[in-house]
Amino acid sequence: LFHWQSQNQTSLDSPTGKRYIHQRLNGYTPLLFVREHKNLSSGLAAPFAFLGPAGYLSHTGNRPISFIWRLTYPMPARLLRSTSRQASI
Repeated sequence: LFHWQSQNQTSLDSPTGKRYIHQRLNGYTPLLFVREHKNLSSGLAAPFAFLGPAGYLSHTGNRPISFIWRLTYPMPARLLRSTSRQASI
């Protein structure tokens, strides 16, 4: 499972919020890309890792909306270790 928050201005009634919530009905498949850090130590932007497609599971809140997505494929162990550390901070 993957927890993600929308941008602050995204509401449940907005086209974007509706697209995320009703993604299966509309044939929309979110593709998740993540990165561990915004920048590398060299100052360049850090690369993204592709986690693959995800399916809507649930949501809470409004502006922003907190989503729980079910990943189609397991997260690579290297990223799982990193995100587990970040979640416990």
